[in-house]
Amino acid sequence: MSAIFQNYARYPLTFVKGEGARLTDENGRVFLDFGCGISVVNLGHSHPHVTKAIQEQAATLIHTSNLYRNPLQEQLADRLSRCGFGGDVFFCNSGAEANEAALKLARIYTNKKYDGKRSRVLTLQNSFHGRTYMTLSATGQEKVKKGFEPIMECFTHIRGGDFGSFLNEVKKGDVGAVILEIVQGEGGLEMLPRDYLVEVSEYCAKYDILLILDEIQTGFGRTGDIFAYKHYGITPDIMTLAKGIANGVPMGAVMAKHEVAEYLSAGTHGSTFGGNYLACAAAHAVLDVMTEKGFMLQVREKGDWFLGKLAEIFHQTEVTVHGTALMSGVKVPGRQKEFIENCMKNGLIVIPAGNDVVRIYPPLTVTYEELEEGLALIRKSASEMGIGD
Repeated sequence: MSAIFQNYARYPLTFVKGEGARLTDENGRVFLDFGCGISVVNLGHSHPHVTKAIQEQAATLIHTSNLYRNPLQEQLADRLSRCGFGGDVFFCNSGAEANEAALKLARIYTNKKYDGKRSRVLTLQNSFHGRTYMTLSATGQEKVKKGFEPIMECFTHIRGGDFGSFLNEVKKGDVGAVILEIVQGEGGLEMLPRDYLVEVSEYCAKYDILLILDEIQTGFGRTGDIFAYKHYGITPDIMTLAKGIANGVPMGAVMAKHEVAEYLSAGTHGSTFGGNYLACAAAHAVLDVMTEKGFMLQVREKGDWFLGKLAEIFHQTEVTVHGTALMSGVKVPGRQKEFIENCMKNGLIVIPAGNDVVRIYPPLTVTYEELEEGLALIRKSASEMGIGD
């Protein structure tokens, strides 16, 4: 037995090499990877531009800490700010850390402006924001909290898409922030309605309630734009990022409007590794590719085509297709585990989510030929289970 903690239920696979949309295991078998490390390796494995940037940076300087200026970090913050809503950026190492920092920022902002009288934060039922103590408390799934009670009491979980539920809480006067996932990745690819997002955004702006958008999974092209909020004509006060930001090098980030970000003054928060040279070099390379003209359009076109083909496979079954662009999945009632394992047996990697949904996250660089290959494996796996066309 390994000395490693046993907190993961791992599949019996060991991968030794990755290239593009493919992974090779220790026995030399090649798999089509439509999981991307849970929407992390969005540009595919061993992307040449990202690999070159990592190699060159590793040979020069990896880490100095945030005690000193880091021009590469400053340049990356400027690039992200221009891609987003012009906010200031804080770098950390993961999505949970990004959400933790965002919630701390919201707390200090509301404490200082409203003398601690707006300490409550609204989150959604079925949401997922991380596994640190604060972020698991914010998460709207009881299974994540089990065994760690008592949780923090400042979070109230409301129904997503129900503006009345939102109003009932904010009118009590003690709500300082709301944190939303536009698409609930871990929660089963449930999407928030456009009207709801606009209504919540407008209300928050009017009454100085901080709107935090968790774009840990949706960010960096997964929905067909660099950030998902851009599809809806809204602007958050705070946005959290991670996963696809550096194509596998651990990194997270928080972007916040300047008038909010300034509340995290020197000494209020920090990260030893956050935004080090290696991670920033990888993230710069990711942005180089994702901001190329036409890149996001191709993601949307491939995603729309792929979702249509998925729907054709399952159109006469109880399986339903979920998602948007290349953030796609299928709900397989009662048979999620069987479907994932069947796909794996046939050479396709897909990943679980809540509510019996199987996430299907091809790399954004996937070709139509690879998508067709994946569809054939999905059809074969479903057919062996007696579902699909």
